[in-house]
Amino acid sequence: MKLCGDLVLREKCAPVGNITPQVRDQLAQMAEMMDEQNGVGLAAPQVGVLLRFIVMREVKNRKDPGILHKMINPRIISKSEKICIKEEGCLSILGPDDLPIYADVERPESVIAEWTDELGARQTRELTGFSGRIFQHEIDHLDGILFIDHLSPVKREMMMRKVRKRK
Repeated sequence: MKLCGDLVLREKCAPVGNITPQVRDQLAQMAEMMDEQNGVGLAAPQVGVLLRFIVMREVKNRKDPGILHKMINPRIISKSEKICIKEEGCLSILGPDDLPIYADVERPESVIAEWTDELGARQTRELTGFSGRIFQHEIDHLDGILFIDHLSPVKREMMMRKVRKRK
């Protein structure tokens, strides 16, 4: 797992051309890693791969096991005008206790998401609430953006102090 400070997390990922057995294997490994870490989403750059694919669980809340999605070349088609502020954390941004640190992040409440699944079928779905937030968070990773980039400079510095204490 790549952690905050690793430059690969700041790179923009390239689209996936062909869905190869290697891509499918990486998606399966990422899903397993995400579940082992009790996460709800994981993007390819978090495991050092600069390609546009993610895994996520479409969930109602943190206790819901949800539906696992393996998404290739995911994108946001549209965002709701309604904005909400909710707490976010990240498996790549850990505090001194080796657990994710959290902060309130402002994002659209829902998105229309589009992706190709691991079998090559095109999928489109409205993702709202927690699932919409997970999707937006993972899309940010594919563009080299971390959730702390959405914070004010003061809050971001407070978060980074916690990250530095881990090191």
